[in-house]
Amino acid sequence: MPERLKIDEPLWDQSTFVGRFKHFLWVTDPRTCVVSEEALDNAKVLVEQYRKGSEPPGTTLEQIIYAKKLYESAFHPDSGEKQNVFGRMSFQVPGGMAITGAMLQWYRTATAVVFWQWVNQSFNALVNYTNRNAKSPTTTTQLIVAYLSATGSAMVTALGCKYYWTKRASPFVQRYVPFAAVAAANCVNIPLMRQNELIYGIDCSDANGNVVAQSRFAAVKGITQVVISRIVMCAPGMLILPVIMERLEKYRWMQRITVLHGPFQVLAVGCFLSFMVPTACALYPQRCSINATTLEWLEPDEYKKLTNKCGANIPEVLYFNKGL
Repeated sequence: MPERLKIDEPLWDQSTFVGRFKHFLWVTDPRTCVVSEEALDNAKVLVEQYRKGSEPPGTTLEQIIYAKKLYESAFHPDSGEKQNVFGRMSFQVPGGMAITGAMLQWYRTATAVVFWQWVNQSFNALVNYTNRNAKSPTTTTQLIVAYLSATGSAMVTALGCKYYWTKRASPFVQRYVPFAAVAAANCVNIPLMRQNELIYGIDCSDANGNVVAQSRFAAVKGITQVVISRIVMCAPGMLILPVIMERLEKYRWMQRITVLHGPFQVLAVGCFLSFMVPTACALYPQRCSINATTLEWLEPDEYKKLTNKCGANIPEVLYFNKGL
């Protein structure tokens, strides 16, 4: 009898960057965004059936793997709920390329800067909420405050950079206003959208998946890694493309087709993101970890709860979902 697929584990080794890259390249495939709701629901059913060993007779391994791909691309790993399509990591390429390309093209006026930063941070807020650690619920009030704070910080940063650089920097340097605003806003947007994790901590499990503690330090570590990943994700497109456009716009043929500059930048950003989305997601393991002794030093109350719960069998390493 052939060995069954471990349906809840990645197909590639997650202890290496290459393994994580292959996994996220597979699971963030933008084509999964156009799969019908019925197909996604059927994929979830098949995965649940396979998990119980009760899949329909004649089901092939290829069908199971494809169902696993659809399930992991569209359903939250903590709650199992279907995610909003615009908030899925698989939508990062089409969504990100359109918004980032627009930010890079229309940055010369304050109105354009404010509008596109608002659009971008609204999109980021949705992505951050969709890919949070779902075991840390957030109230509607907290979400509204987080959204307003994050979008506000992005627009203030963008306008500040624009007015400062307009007087002191060359037109080429001004092209980097969008990246400065996006990087700064990510440092605000993600922690605010996931503030409950920082306030109350996130579930930490032992090697067998049993929840044994809640840690605020784990939340800080996970969110910090997500912030870094998001900045890395957009950096190449927003840093390299201005150099390319600066060179191209010196040619007469490029000056004659200004109407195509926007679409060109959108497509170029798409090329960057197709590679950078899985790269950025793969920088750190999805199943993040901390040493139990860290709690003893930084969160003694939680460590005491851990010792009361586990007794003499305190796990050396605690694991948690860092989000994306």
